[in-house]
Amino acid sequence: MLSYEDKVMLAPMVRIGTLPMRILALRYGADIVYSEELIDWKFLRSKRRYNDILQTTDFVDQTDGTIVFRTCEEEKEKVVLQLGTCSAERALKVAKLVEHDVAAIDINMGCPKEFSIKGGMGVALLQDPDKACGILKTLVDNLSIPVTCKIRIFETPEKTYEVVKKLESAGIKAIAIHGRTRDERPQHAVHADIIRYVAERISIPVIANGGSKEIEKYKDILKFKEMTGCSSVMIARAAEWNCSIFRKDGLLPMDAVITDYLKLCVDYDNSPSNTKYCVQNILRDLQETPRGRRFLECQTLEQICAIWDLDKYCQEKQSQYQKMGIQGRWQVHPDELEPPHKKIKSEDINLDNVIKMKVCFIRANFNDLNLPKSQLHAWAGKNGIKLPHYETHQVEKLFCCIITFNGNKYTSTFWEKNKKFAEQGAALVALFHLGLIKEEDLIKLGSVIK
Repeated sequence: MLSYEDKVMLAPMVRIGTLPMRILALRYGADIVYSEELIDWKFLRSKRRYNDILQTTDFVDQTDGTIVFRTCEEEKEKVVLQLGTCSAERALKVAKLVEHDVAAIDINMGCPKEFSIKGGMGVALLQDPDKACGILKTLVDNLSIPVTCKIRIFETPEKTYEVVKKLESAGIKAIAIHGRTRDERPQHAVHADIIRYVAERISIPVIANGGSKEIEKYKDILKFKEMTGCSSVMIARAAEWNCSIFRKDGLLPMDAVITDYLKLCVDYDNSPSNTKYCVQNILRDLQETPRGRRFLECQTLEQICAIWDLDKYCQEKQSQYQKMGIQGRWQVHPDELEPPHKKIKSEDINLDNVIKMKVCFIRANFNDLNLPKSQLHAWAGKNGIKLPHYETHQVEKLFCCIITFNGNKYTSTFWEKNKKFAEQGAALVALFHLGLIKEEDLIKLGSVIK
């Protein structure tokens, strides 16, 4: 059972708290790591799949095949899934899906963002303590793993304590308190006195959060813990900027942290867009340097890795994964949709006399000048051939395209998440059968699906 006493934690951060950053934090010394906030209804669209190549457990969105949550054995006893919800019923359904893959469930009651508040989630839940308490109690009564929540303070210590005491009565194992109010932002001072007031009066561990402005090195974490009188400390921005803040032996140089992070991104096949976002938050003002501007132009994971001399590592690992049959992303077929699709059925699409190949289009592996459709159209123009005709079929949120070109029809049997991607995938099939692109090139692009 997870303990919340005397711990240092990676806080939940949107787009930051994905698997590579969580593993990096653990290896640098964090005791517990939180996922980014995941919204209940999105999680309920997913299906659990084991990725035997990455050796990860993936929760895959059944509408487009993207990863909602990825975890692995290394973090299993230390990762907390943070859930955005306003429904006890939905929260429990999600928690039951992941109960055996995470160490605990945390309910977000501190997010002040508009999308969260409008949905009745995050800090909006604190306006209805009875409802918040009901969600927590439902989870506590039905799960075998600990349940916690993360909140923001109210304007007075007395009001904060009143709400926390009610939440404590639901049976939660700990509570994280961000020392700012709903309307305050990082530029405002953290109210350590209010956190301490609560911590001294309740029986469960209190996790102090919001002190990143005061935390520049590991010793500052201990000072913040003492200042707030809390059992543990949760760190967000200081870890986002330099994850080696968790090292008792001191901070590592920025480039060393980025290198360690990128290796994990390669190891866990992290998306280039998420990888780039996290590195941007490490570089901060250095994005304006020549190297920073070169980094901002990167579109693929290999291009990002090359900036830090890891392109060979990336190439070798991706080649290894592709030979093992890794997918550019999980395939979702219309026949697997839940609930059953209401529009046309996949078998209603006539694929007689259509040249078929299972490839996916991964946008990050192409620039605007070498898109498959652009290559196909350029070849048609050069040879005086009529441009291809695109016939796209949609089932729910999945798309399949059949290209008619120069007397033949081409399609990819990989269903894409939008019409443009489906057209590009079909163009890849046409390019291959015309001899304009080789199979090894498709494999290098991560497009061939076994």
